[in-house]
Formats: sequence, C-alpha cells, structure tokens
Amino acid sequence: MFLRTFQKEDSEIICKWLRNEKELYQWSADRFNKFPLTSQDIEASYTPQTASRLFFPLTAVSEDGEILGHFIIRYPREDDQTSVRFGFVIVDPTHRGKGIGREMLRLGISYAEKELHARRIDLGVFENNPDARHCYEALGFREYQRRSCALPVGEWECIDMEFYTANE
Repeated sequence: MFLRTFQKEDSEIICKWLRNEKELYQWSADRFNKFPLTSQDIEASYTPQTASRLFFPLTAVSEDGEILGHFIIRYPREDDQTSVRFGFVIVDPTHRGKGIGREMLRLGISYAEKELHARRIDLGVFENNPDARHCYEALGFREYQRRSCALPVGEWECIDMEFYTANE
C-alpha cells in the first residue's frame, strides 16, 4: 500500500463507502451535514482548503491500484507548524478489520514526520466508533480530552487523541 495525493475521482468512491447517516457523521462530524453525500460536496470542501497549503487530502492505494482508504492531514493553526490533525479517516467497508486502516495511518504518521516535520498529531473519534478507536490506540494514540458534540443525529461524545512523533 502507498499514499498518494487525493484526486477528484476519489470522491465518488468515498461517497459510496458512506452507507448511512451514522457513518457520514462518524466520518465527518459536522463538516458535511447532508446525506447522501455527493462527490461535488467533497470537492467543494476540499478545493479551497487544499489551496491554503494547510490541508493535505491523501488516498491509500493498493499495489494493484485499488483505492483502499482516505484521510486528511491539516494544520489546525496557521502559526503552528509543529502540530497536525488527522481527519476524515475512512477505509473501504469491504476491507475493514484487515489492518488496512492501521497501515494507512502508519504511512500517514511517517508522512507527517518526514514531509511536514510534525512533532504532534491529534485526531478525534466518536465514542460510538470503538473499532476506529482501537485502531488509533494500536498505533500509539492516547486520549487527552473528551467533549460533547451536537450533531443533527444527536449528541455524541468525541474522544480527542494525540500521538507524539520521533521529531519531538
């Protein structure tokens, strides 16, 4: 598996992986409040953010060219180039539970360390998504806070997790 820069065509595939509202909100929190999500919705969100040079959408691809997963890395603050946040983490539902997410994020950690020179990586995961939380913990992410998030589908508890890189 390898990571490549997100391509416009990837958005159609990602939309197919979001099979219901719960999955949409687990993936995007309150960033996309529309189900079903369309490729145009993703493109409309990603295009201006990518131009900012603070937002890096990545796609995980198998050696034979199959798209396996997707996530973004972003700088939460323009004035802090030492900390990045992972978001929109998703794996093709037919490949979940096979270590794909763990490998994809392992590559993402390496990218954040080597290319972005990050010292700290954080992310959020909803308490109702224990498989994702387990994946993050297996990579070394640790909880540092919890917060309540009001979403159109209800009030969910978000667990914020962090990881310190070798650059620390």
